[in-house]
Amino acid sequence: MTKSTLEPPASFAQRLVDQAIKAGADAADAVVFSSHSRSVSIRDGEREGIDSSESCEAGLRVFAGKAQAVVSTSKIDPDEASKLAVQVVAMAQAAPEDPFAGLAAAEQLATEITDLDLADETTLTTDQLLELALQAEGAGRSVAGVTAAAGTGASASRRTIGLATSNGFCGQYDRTGYSVSSSFIAGSGTKMARDYEYDTSLHFKDLAAAQSIGRAAAERAVRRENPRKVPSQAVPVVFEQRLAGSLLNHLAGAINGAAVVRGTSFLKDRLGERVFAEGVSIVDDGRQARGHGSKPFDAEGLPTQRRVVVDDGVLASWLLDLSSARQLGLAPTGNASRGASNTPSPSTGNFNMQPGQLSPMALMSDIKAGFLVTELIGMGVNGVTGDYSRGASGFWIEDGEISYPVSEITIAGNLNDMYLALTPASDLVIRGATNAPTCRIEEMTIAGT
Repeated sequence: MTKSTLEPPASFAQRLVDQAIKAGADAADAVVFSSHSRSVSIRDGEREGIDSSESCEAGLRVFAGKAQAVVSTSKIDPDEASKLAVQVVAMAQAAPEDPFAGLAAAEQLATEITDLDLADETTLTTDQLLELALQAEGAGRSVAGVTAAAGTGASASRRTIGLATSNGFCGQYDRTGYSVSSSFIAGSGTKMARDYEYDTSLHFKDLAAAQSIGRAAAERAVRRENPRKVPSQAVPVVFEQRLAGSLLNHLAGAINGAAVVRGTSFLKDRLGERVFAEGVSIVDDGRQARGHGSKPFDAEGLPTQRRVVVDDGVLASWLLDLSSARQLGLAPTGNASRGASNTPSPSTGNFNMQPGQLSPMALMSDIKAGFLVTELIGMGVNGVTGDYSRGASGFWIEDGEISYPVSEITIAGNLNDMYLALTPASDLVIRGATNAPTCRIEEMTIAGT
């Protein structure tokens, strides 16, 4: 371990804050991120890459009245703290005022750091990661119809986040992560198809078996071999579970307080109104045990919380940091996030659509002709208007059954209409910070041949 990581992140964050007040700041906060990671990648049983990294970064924000400034550094030592403080105080004193800037009130700060079980003590060596990758690739290679391995990898990481404020908050927490991913090619020429599978977890014992990941990736590739084209038309579109969370990513951007304040959200005037069909509920939970998006406190020292943002189809809440909350005249929601060189802004925690009643097959059973999306390409989504257009591939649905693979089409609609016509299935699987079950959109436009 290098010298830069010897002082605990929370301790160095407090040091930065103390130095800023000493240098003349009216208020200050600081974040420190310390991380180390190890990863391997292979192809056809041969190592393609081995990476091991360790880093530490700190960010100091100071206030001169209502003016603020931020600086960052990767030098974590006492002398750097003093120099950084003098520099950023001078910057803040020359900056324009922001009437909505400022630290949380003391009574808003988290008073305890809840253990959310976000860190595992399992340490994986490079050889152990290599073995996981080899197991995944070997299992995929054994699937009939696979013609090539497109790449397999495994990784492990640990990160410590520390935060201190000049009005009394100081804390830190650890987060670990483990992952295995694999990709395979089936067929050749114009019949060729490629697909992947992956899993991630905060605790190693929660990670899916490497062999099952490799096998699933290979089977998905074989299933997509020899895709067809379909003519342009308007049909029901089903987003498979693995991709359905992408629909929530667009919602997260639309209910982000910063976007609402700027007027750049297609939902900016819809709080309290129906935006999804009845029965659809979406929860943001920053305190879920072992959650990929969990943290005991946000980037401004406020406690995180569980919040229903869509309640039975009705938009019930924005996601707010202190600044956007002040501008909207609302209470902050504990959703502030920041990097070392940025001021805080809102973000999601564990953002999940609650499951519906029907299985995916039951959800598709009455579709005479439709499209099951298994891959999305490009990012043709307008966050201001809600217009949605993305390249896609997947499978054609005929008479309620998955019929044949389809490629090279575009699906289009508007998120306002899509959300109101959305029905979730019962197959919610948590594999990241944003998740949804398989979702059916009653009608979208397909641009094909």
